[in-house]
Amino acid sequence: MKDYKKSTIYQIYPKSFCDSNGDGIGDIRGIISKLDYIKSLGVDYIWSTPFFTSPLHDNGYDVENYREINPVFGTMEDVEELIAKAGERGIGIMLDMVFNHTSTQHEWFQKALKGDKTYMDYYIFKDGTPDTPPTNWQSKFGGSAWEYVSSLKKWYLHLFDTTQADLNWDNPSVREELKEILRFWMAKGVKGFRFDVVNLISKPEVLEDDETGDGRKFYSDGPHVHEYLKELSADTGMENYITVGEMSSTNIDHCIRYSNPDEKELSMCFNFHHLKVDYKDGDKWELMQPDYRRLKELFEIWQTRMEQQNGWNALFWCNHDQPRIVSRLGNEKEYWKESAKMLATFIHMLRGTPYIYQGEELGMTNPGYSDIRAYRDVESIHYYNILKNKGKTEQEALEILSQRSRDNGRSPMQWDSGKYAGFSEQEPWISAPENHTFINVEAEEQDKDSILNFYRKLISLRKRYGVIQEGTVQFIDQKQPELLVYMRTMKGQKLLVASNFSGHEIVPEEPLSFAGGECLICNYPQRDREDRIEVLRPYESIVLFCAEST
Repeated sequence: MKDYKKSTIYQIYPKSFCDSNGDGIGDIRGIISKLDYIKSLGVDYIWSTPFFTSPLHDNGYDVENYREINPVFGTMEDVEELIAKAGERGIGIMLDMVFNHTSTQHEWFQKALKGDKTYMDYYIFKDGTPDTPPTNWQSKFGGSAWEYVSSLKKWYLHLFDTTQADLNWDNPSVREELKEILRFWMAKGVKGFRFDVVNLISKPEVLEDDETGDGRKFYSDGPHVHEYLKELSADTGMENYITVGEMSSTNIDHCIRYSNPDEKELSMCFNFHHLKVDYKDGDKWELMQPDYRRLKELFEIWQTRMEQQNGWNALFWCNHDQPRIVSRLGNEKEYWKESAKMLATFIHMLRGTPYIYQGEELGMTNPGYSDIRAYRDVESIHYYNILKNKGKTEQEALEILSQRSRDNGRSPMQWDSGKYAGFSEQEPWISAPENHTFINVEAEEQDKDSILNFYRKLISLRKRYGVIQEGTVQFIDQKQPELLVYMRTMKGQKLLVASNFSGHEIVPEEPLSFAGGECLICNYPQRDREDRIEVLRPYESIVLFCAEST
């Protein structure tokens, strides 16, 4: 395993990355065809979202068979070739393991539906009558988290879609099955794993109504979650692989435990607190302006506590479930290039392992769909109807989706200015933004000042400078909420990072400087050997560096 503290990881959503066979859907051979491009970025790993056999009700996060490849994406031979050819380029493949739940089409669940007691115990079934669910818990996608099976006179738990039945991790046989799946892929040469909503795997023994919420307080970071992750790691040798856990509604104390190497659970964690600063009253579907003071507080807390207690952060703005960050916290109109670079600088200079989501390195934006028929995501379609039932007009509901839908991150990767953005020769499964005519790989390869080339520089800086990899973190308070400033220090090296999250100039309370500093990277024309920041232009990011010795 490469040192993940020096590494950068590139996330691919196969369905939207590159279509090699002209069916409008991205596939494994499409990824293989772009490996040289991915290598040119300087990244160390590719994390791919699931391409296993699946009904695709939730775009692959409803797995029917963990050892088979969905024909839509290719064959096992294609995946083996991907692993081998990526390895030849020094890139490891990380697979996405959806172990909280399976598709209801999975063989295990199908046997459970037939009354097989062995496989019924693979899931969470509870007795009940058709009109009374076991608890009032709500699904993450809306509606009850329970589905009634009339033939069994039982309810099964699904924290997500009704077609995603939660596994019973308290059953040792389930844990053994999942270990065997990991061993299968390890033998194929996979170098790492991302675990989907893994902090939800342990449910309480006694299930009860949640009188103040949707039930998550009972199952998030559940009673045996650390025990089960330690077991999974110890019995598979997982500690020798790079691993990241997606943590839903978690807290920092648990994430420190998950990612502390002494605990031998995971390499690092994704948490989403920083991506809720524009949720009104914590509701994803209620819009508000971002709270930048809160954003700074969250990064300061997570960065400093993780450092002090030997945890490790996964650093990210975007993924397949999130809107495009330049549309969200940047300015995709007047300061598109500047704000995309500023956001990248801020996240890549922090302590942790950076993740780049396909197209983020180009400054891809939300597609701006204006018709519900353009959406494909099950959650978005559910919530469009929920919002209208709550009294929102069609236009209001569509405006919310245009900013919040998971499909914002799932539009096709923009390779060139052609009709379908170079993604496919046929109409894609979901349409590309109109701005693909100028936001694309081909155009940005030809521009020395492009967002793409800026990302390449950021990735190379992490490999060169130990202070970026492992330096301490100290945030510097500023009276302006939109000015976020922090210092990294290690063994005589100092790094000062100042980022203006606004569309106007900001003058720091006092000039930001240290003697002997020079500008390491800036998203405006380069500042040569500058050791003093007296003003930041709109969406400007500046990194000053000095070393007492080299």
